[in-house]
Amino acid sequence: MAGARGLGRRRLGLLAGYVAATFLSFPVGGAGFDVGWLFAWLGPALLWLGIRGLAPRRAAGVAFAAGLIAHAAVLHWIYVVTVTYGHAPRIAGVAAPLGLAAYMAAHTALFAALAARLAARGAGGPLALAAGGPLALAAVWTATDHLRSFSLSGFPWATLGYAQHANPALVALAPWTGVYGLCFVTVLGGVAAAQWWVEGRSRRAAGGLATALALLALGGVLGLRGAPPDGEEALRVAVLQGNIDQGVKWSPDWAERTLVLYEELSRAAAAQGAVWIVWPETAVPGSITSDPVLRARLEALALETGATLVVGGVGVERDGEALRFFDSAFVLTPAGELEARYDKAHLVPYGEYVPLRGLLGRFLSAVARGIANTDVSPGAGPRALALPAPGGPVPAGVPICYELLFPDLMRRFVGDGAQLLLAITNDAWYGRTGAPHQFLAITALRAAENRVWIARAANTGISAFIDPQGRVQEQTRIFERGFLVRDVPLRPPPSGGSFYTRRGDVFAWSCWIGALVAVLAPRRDPEGIRRS
Repeated sequence: MAGARGLGRRRLGLLAGYVAATFLSFPVGGAGFDVGWLFAWLGPALLWLGIRGLAPRRAAGVAFAAGLIAHAAVLHWIYVVTVTYGHAPRIAGVAAPLGLAAYMAAHTALFAALAARLAARGAGGPLALAAGGPLALAAVWTATDHLRSFSLSGFPWATLGYAQHANPALVALAPWTGVYGLCFVTVLGGVAAAQWWVEGRSRRAAGGLATALALLALGGVLGLRGAPPDGEEALRVAVLQGNIDQGVKWSPDWAERTLVLYEELSRAAAAQGAVWIVWPETAVPGSITSDPVLRARLEALALETGATLVVGGVGVERDGEALRFFDSAFVLTPAGELEARYDKAHLVPYGEYVPLRGLLGRFLSAVARGIANTDVSPGAGPRALALPAPGGPVPAGVPICYELLFPDLMRRFVGDGAQLLLAITNDAWYGRTGAPHQFLAITALRAAENRVWIARAANTGISAFIDPQGRVQEQTRIFERGFLVRDVPLRPPPSGGSFYTRRGDVFAWSCWIGALVAVLAPRRDPEGIRRS
């Protein structure tokens, strides 16, 4: 209570507003209620107002507490993953989202500490960055969001830029800046507006607002220009959604029913002319590599339909006396042959493997127990697969579920020559929460960043077709069985892909440089005297 009184009601109100704005920045509920285009601007502004005037250490503590509540609310669906389908104790279902939220809140605290340090360093500084102005704060926020993509293996869910997935003027920046450009402009505009409100028409607030508006206008112009034109050739692609309940997915009693269901969906898709038919992640309840009967059955289905099947399943390899298990995608050709396999490279911590198993393995086990009773093994890394097509093999990337969260990893599929991406996932873990819609928004940014079509097959919602501008053209509902078929244009990436595809996180690293310049710049007092 003393701590709350020390903060003051106004400050607590601002921080509560930040929590609410952060929660509402991402799709909410089973219907995917989505107002992120509005609340994304408010979150950074309210957080800055809530820590304004605090010393760095105090600002970090306050921001950590607010960030913990905000991100735990966003990640509430992890309770469903761990308890409903992972069969973990309820205490674990509460601890899991809090643990991940603490990881995310640590980055929020880092932003707040640096923001408070900047404010304490006085006016002036190179490029008008050092005084805690909007440009500096936007650079710091973007750098901390980027840090979250790789620190401790990374967990970049709910990166602020995803909240703007429905803002075409900002999404148009993604082929150049990745999702981090959307973060930067959002923080810049929100904080500049907040500074304008509390400081009057200050030069730094005006400059920040002008820059944000200029970047929005630039995005609008780029959006009107659109992506490079599609080629004349197209492939008819189908994505299947079997809607197998996660609670019975690995049950032996359901194995045959699951296979029959996907066989029927495949035949129906082939009847509509599908050349490629994409099954979701681990759609096959068994190992194609170690079960010759199962393999023969799938090869016969490919031969019967005359289509290329891209099938999610379990890869198994012998390593001495032990077996290694992989979350894999298999390619079966129209000639009825198993031709290629891609193994998921970036695995889910505590979902598919336990980090520091020697220390934590006696207390924890991975949630995804259906694939293996031990840790899943990672694949070699992203690469394009040459899939059979009427005009000759076409390179495609097949990212698997969690990999879609990592922009740098995803661009490597396209950098390896993929002309489109066939994303396979299993969103049944999330139940009727906002998580499937949040994940779809993440996937949409991957399409925009690399200027490629994405065909997304989910065990249950949301399966979709997403165009190179990040627009969802067709999608299924969650917890419904069916399939989508669409002619997807084949457009070889221009000059090796978008700028982001070729150069990666240049913009994000530029924000790191800008943040360091701001933080390390010599202090200036009101008389203009430089101080270290």
